[in-house]
Amino acid sequence: MKRIGIYLAITFAITYALEILVVIPLATGTGMGSALAAPPVAVQFIIGSMMFIPAIGVLLTRLITKEGFKNAMIKPVDFRHTFKYYLIAWFGPAVLTVVGAALYFLVFPNDFDPTMSAAALMIQQAAGASGGETIPGDVMQTMLWAQLAVGVVLSPILNCLTCFGEEWGWRGYLVPKVHEKLSFIPTVLITGVIWGLWHAPLTVIGHNYGVGYPGWPFLGIFAMCIFCIVIGTLFSYLSLKAKSCLPAVIGHGAVNGFVSAAALFSISGGNPFIGPMPIGIIGGIGFIAAAVVCCAAMRKEEQRKPAEPTASNA
Repeated sequence: MKRIGIYLAITFAITYALEILVVIPLATGTGMGSALAAPPVAVQFIIGSMMFIPAIGVLLTRLITKEGFKNAMIKPVDFRHTFKYYLIAWFGPAVLTVVGAALYFLVFPNDFDPTMSAAALMIQQAAGASGGETIPGDVMQTMLWAQLAVGVVLSPILNCLTCFGEEWGWRGYLVPKVHEKLSFIPTVLITGVIWGLWHAPLTVIGHNYGVGYPGWPFLGIFAMCIFCIVIGTLFSYLSLKAKSCLPAVIGHGAVNGFVSAAALFSISGGNPFIGPMPIGIIGGIGFIAAAVVCCAAMRKEEQRKPAEPTASNA
């Protein structure tokens, strides 16, 4: 437990300090003067850099406790037999996103925009506001479909560096150590809440769920914890089965690259708490179902035989 405590203390202290003292003032222009507010692209880059902090927490914890880096869960193990978990991580998030979006549009058919015209119009307006040229409608639609294809095929590669920063911490260190003490279901519940609370400062300023909604910011923080429990269950299952955090890295990259895809087909843009994006309760139904399946599979495995001990020490 000592190592878990040290890891969480380091990771949360660095994250909250930087986000409260640096990221939020730069993003909102408060506390440092509006003239120093960073442009949106720079803010996104800064927020992305926060994803490296859990990995820094692992590095410092292993050095402070003299744990070393054996069993660090950063290499493929028995890849010939664990390949399927990498494959699920790569393409599973896109499939689950489509499932949730399909259900959302069945419930709200009047919000369905198969041509993505509403999204194209918003892009055109943004381009016009910045002095860009108007793009023909058919070209824009082709570009959007290409963006979706890239999101499915290349996002795990394009996002692997930043996602490794998070996943070496959560699925490569915290989850295995908690799982040494607890069964799978309480492990993913506890670590999912921790992961959700780690996002709290950014959730307060609108990350994923926006601002100004009834119950802000606590409802957003709560929703983020639920979302982190759900996708964290999938990532934890894949990582524990593969004995490596790399499937979680791939899956996290896939989610980040495809999470907004369903919104392109929404006339209204959707509701982050409902859908069609997977961060909503209906849009996320595919991930919820997958999490239930993972829990059932792990519970059955745990009942059949004791959890295999690991060489690390919590």
